[in-house]
Amino acid sequence: MDLTLTTREAGGRTVVAVAGEIDVYTAPKLRDTITDLVAGGAYNLVIDMEGVEFLDSTGLGVLVGGLKKVRAHDGSLELICNQDRLLKIFKITGLAKVFVIHGSADALA
Repeated sequence: MDLTLTTREAGGRTVVAVAGEIDVYTAPKLRDTITDLVAGGAYNLVIDMEGVEFLDSTGLGVLVGGLKKVRAHDGSLELICNQDRLLKIFKITGLAKVFVIHGSADALA
């Protein structure tokens, strides 16, 4: 499964819509996108994970790394996630307390 990333602006934040699987093979693509956005001055990011079918520890590491990058610029990285199996991963790892997680893109308005 491939990973597709699309970027848009919403409410003064940059939203990265992710679709597919975030794993050891595809996570570098997401990491590079976050790195490029931060390098370009986008410090308030939202990762829309509604289209994500699979997330492994490598993907979690990329999200945590992205959070560290934006926080270095007093920015934020929030998630949109409404899938129980992914939310469970965030809860088990304790990352549900680290990330602001929205149930839908409507919460960004």
